[in-house]
Amino acid sequence: MKWAEVSIQAAEAETDLVASCFYDVGATGVVIEDSESEAPAGRVVVKAYLPVDDELDGRIADFRAGIERLAEMDGFDAAACPIAKRLVQDSDWENNWKAYFHTQRVGQHIVIQPSWEEYTPLAGDVVLKLDPESAFGTGTHPTTAMCLRALEQMVRGGETVFDVGTGSGVLAIAAAKLGAKTVVAKDYARASAEVAAKNVAENGVQDVVTTGVSDLLTAFDGQADLVVANIIADIIIRLFDELDAHLAKGGRLLASGIIDERAADVTEAAVAHGFVIEDMYTDAGWAAMVLKRASE
Repeated sequence: MKWAEVSIQAAEAETDLVASCFYDVGATGVVIEDSESEAPAGRVVVKAYLPVDDELDGRIADFRAGIERLAEMDGFDAAACPIAKRLVQDSDWENNWKAYFHTQRVGQHIVIQPSWEEYTPLAGDVVLKLDPESAFGTGTHPTTAMCLRALEQMVRGGETVFDVGTGSGVLAIAAAKLGAKTVVAKDYARASAEVAAKNVAENGVQDVVTTGVSDLLTAFDGQADLVVANIIADIIIRLFDELDAHLAKGGRLLASGIIDERAADVTEAAVAHGFVIEDMYTDAGWAAMVLKRASE
C-alpha cells in the first residue's frame, strides 16, 4: 500500500495545533522532527501519513483549510510555509522505523523490544514486543514514555483500563502485562486498530485486551478504573465531555500528548468538568497529567 507523507513547518509552540489539523483529516498520528533536520532554527517539521486512496486529495484540501483557519490567529504563522507531499511504500515506512527504533528500557521495569530485534529479559522486566507498522507509538517519544512510567505506578492488578487512541497498542499491552484485568483499546483510525490487534496477539495478551475502532469513548461500553489518552490537548479537552459515563467512581484519567504551552488549557477544562490534577509528569516540553474527580 502507498502512503502520502504530508509535512509542514511550524514553530515549536504550534505543533499541537498543527497536529490537531492532521487528526481532523484522519491521520493516525504525527511525527515531529526538530530544527536540526529540515526546518530553520526555532521551527520544526510536522509530518503525518495518509493512505493514498480516492479521499487523499480531499483530506489534504481539508488540512490546508484547517491551517488557513489557524493562520487567522494572532502569532500563528505556519501557513507561511508550503505544505509538502511525497509518496512512500509500506516497505519504506518499515525501513524508516527500523533505522532508529531499537530495544529500550522505559521506566523501572518496562522494556520496549522491536519485533525484529532479540532481547534477553532481566529479572523483573516487563517486555513489550512492538511493531508500529503504519501506526504511531513506539514507546520512545516522551509523551508515551511518560504514560508507561505512570502505568508502572498506577496499575496494581485487577483494573479495567480504557486506552483511547491506542495507536500501536503499546499502552494497552503495558497495562495488561502490569496486571490489569480488562483492557479495551480503540483508535479512530481502522489501520491503527488493526496494528494494535497484531501487537496484542504478538504479546499474548489477547485474552485481556480488546481492540477496535472508536471516536474517543463513543464505542466503549461500561466504565473503567483508568482511562488513558495519549493524544493531543484539543482532543483531551473534548474527552472530558464523555468521562462521566465511562470513568468509574474513584477512577483516574491519564492524559498525555500535551505540549507545555497547552497544559493550562487542559487544566482549565479539567476544572470546568469537576476534575483536579493529582500528579503531573513533564519531559522535553511535553506534559502528562493524572486527573481525578474533585469530589472523590
